[in-house]
Amino acid sequence: MNNDKLLIGWSEADITPELNGKLVPLSGQYYARYAKGIHSRLKNVVVAISSGDEYFITGSVDNVGCRIGFHDAVRAEVARLEPEIDPSKIFLNAIHTHSAPRLDIAEKPAPEEPGELSIEEYTRSVVPIVARNIVDAWRSRKPGGIIRGFGNARIGHCRRAVYRDGTAEMYGDTTREDFVGMEAGEDTGVEMLFTCDESGKKTGMLLNAACPSQTMEATYFVSSDFAGAARELLKKEFGDDFHTIYEISPAGCQSPRDLVRHYTAEPDFWHADGVEVLANRLLAAVRNADFGTPEFSPELRHVTRRVSLPRRRVSYRDFMAATAELKRLEKIMPEAEAFEKFCAEVHANEKLDGPGPYDSKLHHFVLIRNAKAVVKRYNEQDAAPDLHFDMNVVRLGDAVIANNPFELYLYYGQNIKARSHAKQTFLVQLSNGSDISAGYLPSPDAEKFGGYGGLVVNGQVGSDGGYKLADITVETINSLFD
Repeated sequence: MNNDKLLIGWSEADITPELNGKLVPLSGQYYARYAKGIHSRLKNVVVAISSGDEYFITGSVDNVGCRIGFHDAVRAEVARLEPEIDPSKIFLNAIHTHSAPRLDIAEKPAPEEPGELSIEEYTRSVVPIVARNIVDAWRSRKPGGIIRGFGNARIGHCRRAVYRDGTAEMYGDTTREDFVGMEAGEDTGVEMLFTCDESGKKTGMLLNAACPSQTMEATYFVSSDFAGAARELLKKEFGDDFHTIYEISPAGCQSPRDLVRHYTAEPDFWHADGVEVLANRLLAAVRNADFGTPEFSPELRHVTRRVSLPRRRVSYRDFMAATAELKRLEKIMPEAEAFEKFCAEVHANEKLDGPGPYDSKLHHFVLIRNAKAVVKRYNEQDAAPDLHFDMNVVRLGDAVIANNPFELYLYYGQNIKARSHAKQTFLVQLSNGSDISAGYLPSPDAEKFGGYGGLVVNGQVGSDGGYKLADITVETINSLFD
């Protein structure tokens, strides 16, 4: 048992792009959206926790993803600023807001419009801010403890409707006569890990729920969405110096919308009015949570494991079928024309001001995009048969934290949590990044039913790799407790 005192440091930084006449692109959709204003500020929140010679540093980034290029650039800058920190001890996660510019060093596409803020420009501006924030958290460590908590909040719902013909559709119409049910369930559990000072006063928390922060995903405003709103409510609850890291538990098939009730009993959660509703549900979960007692010398162990997972392969027959389908589709309407019609349809749907999605994943343009992606996967899969990433697993007392780079389906999160030997398991998706952009990791049912999120083109790894990931995660977690 580790008898060293816990040292804890928090820091918070603003990473909101200022508009100032710039065209600020918002990531997360197939079509371009430029911010018309700022709904809420984007933040990076970091905590550094150490005990003796062992430590880890984690934090949330208000962004759609946390890709390896951005993550590695931050680690390199931290190493330059503070050589005492081992960069491998740092792991960040995205809250998956669709209302921020993307962060990625690797991509350097030319701006689509004059005056547009490029991915490269925004990322280069954010990297030093996040790196400095990490160093500030490290240098501000003071003696403290942890308090485990658990609550419930109605936040996430399955977003994939299944039909009688054995197909599924993201945000599919559940009023159809051939609707048979939702593909998966949901997880209302909210994992909480508070930090406190020596007097027991709460100083911050990890807030972990199975839902991405994307109520405003189709709007035209910069926003940290409900995760950011919950963060501000918790400051009012516990004090201005209280910090919250929002982590997404496996939720690749989840969203804030209840498709079964057809938006009749609450906001549709496609607009700003839903943000405060969900934030208040998280606040209520915290207020009503069951808490443990403070621990000031919990066992702290941090391991990093290089994980290799097989890519989901395209068969020769599927390649030939996609090649033929691509020719057929482009003969009917070429991609450029299809994209123009796709965007026109989106903007017409937006003017109706009803619930989204405003884009159809069955549109001619999307079908062309899907067929091209199948062909591309087939041509590149032999050269890169596996996806690799570094998994961080931290034991902190009776709790454990384990991360992955995917939009991981709920199915695997339930598998891991059920088999974990920890008394509380914090699984964190969209964290660290991987050598190939990870995308969705679908359940076996999602693979079978197809539709957006279940197609081979939507992610690099399939259910075979999902089972392997679950086993590796469980094995690594349990090795810290056995």
